[in-house]
Amino acid sequence: MQGDLTRQDVDAVVNAANEYLQHGGGVAAALVRAGGAVVQQESEAWVREHGPLESGKAAVTGAGDMPARWIIHVSGPRFSAGQDNEALLEAAVEAAISAAAQSGATSIAMPAISSGIFGYPVTEATRVIADTCRRWVASHPGVVREIRLVGYEAETAAAFERALS
Repeated sequence: MQGDLTRQDVDAVVNAANEYLQHGGGVAAALVRAGGAVVQQESEAWVREHGPLESGKAAVTGAGDMPARWIIHVSGPRFSAGQDNEALLEAAVEAAISAAAQSGATSIAMPAISSGIFGYPVTEATRVIADTCRRWVASHPGVVREIRLVGYEAETAAAFERALS
């Protein structure tokens, strides 16, 4: 769907994060603007306690003033020739959904992880994300009832729609 991730009435939203959970731009900055300073404060506390967020792992914090209850932070891959970008993105998506489910979330809103400043081509990223969500839901029936794939821009929303059809 096209929309604002921060306004989704779901249990958890996914943040396309960097490993230090610094919310300087893109989706991460929008989450702090919508959720308030507590989002950055909880993120910094998480990093102090656990260290930098590793690829394929997820961090869970509160969502502050947003409709969602939690933010699930994952650090997707920085797109690069010579690495298995698809496997790295799949691991990030799986970590996000699993962490949301473990937190008790039954509805999730997810952006096009890694397609912004991390340089993953939007068409490829949305395909990998959609395919990974399908596989996760099929292997965990009834755990998460809704995963919204949300693109702020019309191009990203259309890419998600193509990936799902």
